[in-house]
Amino acid sequence: MELDVKATSDPDIDPFGVAKLAAHQVAERTGVPHHDVAVILGSGWLAAADRMGDVATEIPVTDLVGFPAPSVAGHAGALRSIAAGPKRILAFLGRVHMYEGHSPAAVVHAVRTAVMAGCRIIVLTNAAGGINREYSVGQAVLIADHINLTGQSPLRGPTPPAPFDVRFVDMTTAYSRRLRDAARLVDPSLAEGVYASFPGPQFETPAEVRMAAQLGADLAGMSTVLETIAARHLGAEVLACSLVTNMAAGLEPGEINHEEVLTVGRQSAEHVGGLLAEMIGRL
Repeated sequence: MELDVKATSDPDIDPFGVAKLAAHQVAERTGVPHHDVAVILGSGWLAAADRMGDVATEIPVTDLVGFPAPSVAGHAGALRSIAAGPKRILAFLGRVHMYEGHSPAAVVHAVRTAVMAGCRIIVLTNAAGGINREYSVGQAVLIADHINLTGQSPLRGPTPPAPFDVRFVDMTTAYSRRLRDAARLVDPSLAEGVYASFPGPQFETPAEVRMAAQLGADLAGMSTVLETIAARHLGAEVLACSLVTNMAAGLEPGEINHEEVLTVGRQSAEHVGGLLAEMIGRL
């Protein structure tokens, strides 16, 4: 028997049905039947949303079915509908993480909702530790590939229902070359690298950073990868950008703390938000 999604708000029970219902609520609450691009903002990136265009509507994500409230500083837990020229952007001001106690289905619920709301492009941002010694704190880096060290996937479990019943998703081009090229038209100096996703919430040890470097990682963080898998499963293009908020453990003297991550994010996010807004306008 098909589950009545109105009877549940739990994306673990019916992830695609709950996302479809949340997308319907987005259209009702914003008055916009179709959005084009979704942007999910990571730690310290809130100022970027102010550069993306005219805010038509802002609502708490907890007003929508299936969305828990973020518990991490720097994640506001709100959704904006933004007009950027002819494009309509859904900007999620923050995300939830597995280390908060959430399941993979809850972590990717925003992505699935955005795709159900019409978004064919998903822009993911995060704060990351720099493993590549050529990076500097405050630098934006495009993600060209990832290494999933979480041991999790949002596709784990029963085969998804039709029309989403593809279990073995190709990740060869997980991060769109077309979108990375578009970003570099705006800022040719943008570097790109490989992002390693750890489960967190503790920062990585120096030994773990050395391991990730041996595996080919340039960046270390605690998000983004599961969202990318979910987006690609639904056929959306992904652009992901890390803000290097600190050098990874063992690469510089001193300890790492979350407040410093947020401070660097606030200092750099407005500039990067302008870059994203200009890039989206060119798509």
